[in-house]
Amino acid sequence: MPAQGTDTTYRTVIGLEVHAQILTDSKMYCRCSASYADARPNTHVCPVCLGLPGALPVINRAAIETVVRTGLALNCDIAADSKLDRKNYVYPDLPKGYQISQYDLPLCGKGALTFDVGGEVRTAGVTRVHIEEDTGRLVHDQASDGSSSLVDLNRSGAPLMEIVGEPDLRTPEEAREYLTALRLILRYIGASSGNMEEGAFRCDANISIRAVDESFVGPKVEIKNMNSFRAVERALQYEEIRQREAAKGGEELFQETRGWLEADSVTVPQRTKEQAHDYRYFSEPDLPPLRLKVADIERIRESLPELPAQRRRRLSDQFGIPLADAATLASERAIADVYEDAVRDKNQRFAKVTANWMVNDVLGLARARGLSQDALPFGASQIRNLVECVEDGKLTARVAKELMPRIEGDELPITVAERLNLLSIDDDEAVVAAALEAVEANPDVVADYLGGKKAAVGRLIGETMRRTGGRAKPDAVRDALTEILDKIEAHGTQD
Repeated sequence: MPAQGTDTTYRTVIGLEVHAQILTDSKMYCRCSASYADARPNTHVCPVCLGLPGALPVINRAAIETVVRTGLALNCDIAADSKLDRKNYVYPDLPKGYQISQYDLPLCGKGALTFDVGGEVRTAGVTRVHIEEDTGRLVHDQASDGSSSLVDLNRSGAPLMEIVGEPDLRTPEEAREYLTALRLILRYIGASSGNMEEGAFRCDANISIRAVDESFVGPKVEIKNMNSFRAVERALQYEEIRQREAAKGGEELFQETRGWLEADSVTVPQRTKEQAHDYRYFSEPDLPPLRLKVADIERIRESLPELPAQRRRRLSDQFGIPLADAATLASERAIADVYEDAVRDKNQRFAKVTANWMVNDVLGLARARGLSQDALPFGASQIRNLVECVEDGKLTARVAKELMPRIEGDELPITVAERLNLLSIDDDEAVVAAALEAVEANPDVVADYLGGKKAAVGRLIGETMRRTGGRAKPDAVRDALTEILDKIEAHGTQD
């Protein structure tokens, strides 16, 4: 440790370990359903995932291929030969007393993830991506005596992959953006739902500090119990400050595992950090080694969709939309698909206008309705029709915005507008009559306009639009008002 009071400049070193549940129908080593969210406790179980003596595991091929697909999306080397290992530890929700995982020969290694931080591109290495199985779940304080924990083994044996990152991150903000980019990739390729609140995407963060001149290298501290990207960032911020203050004060730092207490915004000691030998790894005797053919790896590679970063850039370049809008549209594969369907065979202007409607109005309505992050209130044909109606003058923008919450099912906006009598007014006389009413009702505004405050016409436009229920076309309203005001200015009276 540096001497107490020494003015040492430190840098932070962060590496992340992510566990992501794999989207498969069955568990990793048995035929039990991997869907357990709404199931009664201990109903999706069998002798294999209960760890009963004599039960033999069978490898889930779909889970293996999903890990390979993830490795390819992360630019990893794919191992032609790998194996499964027993990772031994005792915990109440691990019925076998060991976890079937991978140790020295993982499926994927030496990859990289590129992501943005404040508009700047960063790249962090990926050490490995390997397959394993999930544990059960402890339910605390649910027993009849109120002081015990119960075990639900529905999750036991669910397919899981661990994505181990290199210690290339330097700030808590970088860690948050790394996780955001990783989760988006997993969702794009259909590898995982990425739902942190359901435990489908879990992160353990390793953080240490070291002197810039390497005169001091601190021990690695692992942080657990973080259930959101914001929690990861806040926990790392706290731990970064704690370690730096301890080092500057001459306190000894230990390699340990700490838990994040969200309510108190602090980390607390849990146990000393395990080493690999603590788990007594050895090759799984009940499962054969894994051997992947080159043809299988190429088949999986060809099944990869366009990844988020590439799609974001293409949407911006192809349709001429701002990169920020492209990033919003590409934030979910399903949303980007709807956008591209809505603007198919249309010109760039239409694509830009549609992007604006989706980013600001359609997604806003989706959030207001509490829809899932990849769901929209309308399909591509409805969004296309809405924009067409506004562009063709059949609907004013104001009416279109008011109309959106009233669209039901697969109804087209034009159909709803016809049913509710909301189509734009094409009657010039009706527009002029509404404009005259607005002028007569607002003499002070007219006086401002005639006195040189030409911007005052905006208030009259708003008043006229209100009197037509928003159905008058703004250009027609402006033309009618300009003509009326010019006559007043020339003759001093309204005709």
